[in-house]
Amino acid sequence: MKKELIEPASRVTRIEEYYFSSKLREIREMNQSGQPVINLGIGSPDLPPAPEVIESLQTQAARPDVHGYQPYNGIPGLRKALAGWYLRFYGVDLDPSKEILPLFGSKEGLMHIAMSFLNPGDVALVPDPGYPAYAAVSRLAGAKVVTYPLLPENGWLPDLDFIEMMGVKRVKVMWVNYPHMPTGRRPTRKLFEDLVHFARLHRFLLANDNPYSFILNDEPLSILSVPGAMDTTLELNSLSKSHNMAGWRIGMVAGHAEYLKYLIRFKSQMDSGMFNPMQVAAIQALEAGPEWYDAINAVYRERKQEAIRLLDILGCSYTDDQSGLFIWARIPDNESSGRDFSERLLVEKRVFLTPGFIFGPQGNRFIRVSLCQTVETIKEAIKKLES
Repeated sequence: MKKELIEPASRVTRIEEYYFSSKLREIREMNQSGQPVINLGIGSPDLPPAPEVIESLQTQAARPDVHGYQPYNGIPGLRKALAGWYLRFYGVDLDPSKEILPLFGSKEGLMHIAMSFLNPGDVALVPDPGYPAYAAVSRLAGAKVVTYPLLPENGWLPDLDFIEMMGVKRVKVMWVNYPHMPTGRRPTRKLFEDLVHFARLHRFLLANDNPYSFILNDEPLSILSVPGAMDTTLELNSLSKSHNMAGWRIGMVAGHAEYLKYLIRFKSQMDSGMFNPMQVAAIQALEAGPEWYDAINAVYRERKQEAIRLLDILGCSYTDDQSGLFIWARIPDNESSGRDFSERLLVEKRVFLTPGFIFGPQGNRFIRVSLCQTVETIKEAIKKLES
């Protein structure tokens, strides 16, 4: 007799398993078959944090008095270090006691914002192409997801007049992400000024996801530097990419103190504070000067040249001014779709490139190449493709 299992909550049926979760499982199975795959898909930095950061974690973890629960809003030293980081590199003066909330990675913050501000029936504006988690967390909160197109002919920037024509009456949150993933488009001050004005005009929350601002980008920019942004904007940031600490899960959200009060109400039901030695090590990481970012970017520039060579072999087209850990490229005209193109390279050549469809319909004819592999690994992928 077949057992009847308990039905899941309806909210779970509104979302699917994250694409990379299932794809990486498939790649692991292919690797175990004796035909290894070169993975140029996911953006997980392969470089380590600075040695002094690791040393700080080791030293602090050996102490007997740091293993208890920690404050839900992070230790004061970390909030102060994050505020100093924002002032030094973005020119944004934040009150560390009220306007910064440390997170277990910025991805956690997406859920906190969605659950704290979106009600069933509210509308969340999500970019297409864009990070799939924006739509997922919005649906989990019960909101209606409306995508706004980012087009190559518009430089992957939102057309605010078009969005206004779409209707913004029930919009509660607009997700934006510049430098943009997956296209690598950098922000301009005018873009941020226009977005803040648009959000204030229509009285909705603007949420800017900003983890890529130091990667292959000489002018980091925060939307909070725009006058009036604090009244209507939250900005997420992270040490994952900028300090090679993706697995450490250390991020932050900054904004008006009243908004952060709502977030901490939700967050305090989800965790019991971040491990103290990790927070202290994060403080050490945030003390890095411009030379740290220069050294990281020197590595990524070298890798980017090889990735460009790979894309040229495939006959793809791209722009050379992209920021972030990836190169976003259009597939050849004779290919049917980025999904089929990626799958054929995986099966026939054992090289995985991310298909653009996972970021939305506007990405159907694109692929994304990660720079989180060594030059030697990318060259090995080139040999496989040339064969």
